[in-house]
Amino acid sequence: IDHTELVKRVVVALDVRSNDNGDLVVTKGDQYDVREKDDDAVTGRGGVRNLGKPVSLAARYYDEGADEIAFLNITSFRQGVIEDMPMLQVLEEASKSIFVPLTVGGGIRSYADPESGKVYSALEVASRYFRAGADKISIGSDAVYAAEDYYASGGKKTGETSLETISHRYGVQAVVVSIDPKRVYVASPECVDKKHTVVSLDESQAGPNGERYCWYQCTVKGGREAKDICAVS
Repeated sequence: IDHTELVKRVVVALDVRSNDNGDLVVTKGDQYDVREKDDDAVTGRGGVRNLGKPVSLAARYYDEGADEIAFLNITSFRQGVIEDMPMLQVLEEASKSIFVPLTVGGGIRSYADPESGKVYSALEVASRYFRAGADKISIGSDAVYAAEDYYASGGKKTGETSLETISHRYGVQAVVVSIDPKRVYVASPECVDKKHTVVSLDESQAGPNGERYCWYQCTVKGGREAKDICAVS
């Protein structure tokens, strides 16, 4: 062999959430809005956009040659994973017939059960996913919070973040960071705090007012809250 070539890998990401009937479906958002447009509805919005069942779609992509499949529970920040039986069942069923790495994300954080008051650590939440058949877990909002704390402390690690505790127990290969970045357009690099990495854009990517520069802002809670931290930096 004269040289080594990188192999392309196809990773399928499925956004999963409950529809209005309480069933888990794969959906697709438009600027984080996953509901169909309905001019006859009072709000102009209809039911949750339904692209199919998570397990059957995952099996189809596996049969078509996907190298990895990720289930992203996009409503899990509103509830606890421990009680989220439908999502755990999706993992259990998918792992029976899909033999590529399964990644799951959404709600992997420490939280307190509102009824019992019991506190679950991020490690306990991740462990429940692993027992259900996940090969990797994906951390989004909690990774952004950890980065904020890291910078605020002057670059000191605590060993207590979800990233650190889960990777220490299961290995770094089992933890993936997934960031929802928001493009912030600016007129020039001088308009941006130096802690952010500014990216130049070609004409086809220019902002709404013709801006040719931007930086990528991290968001949390499913894109609903922006943080003053740069995804690139």
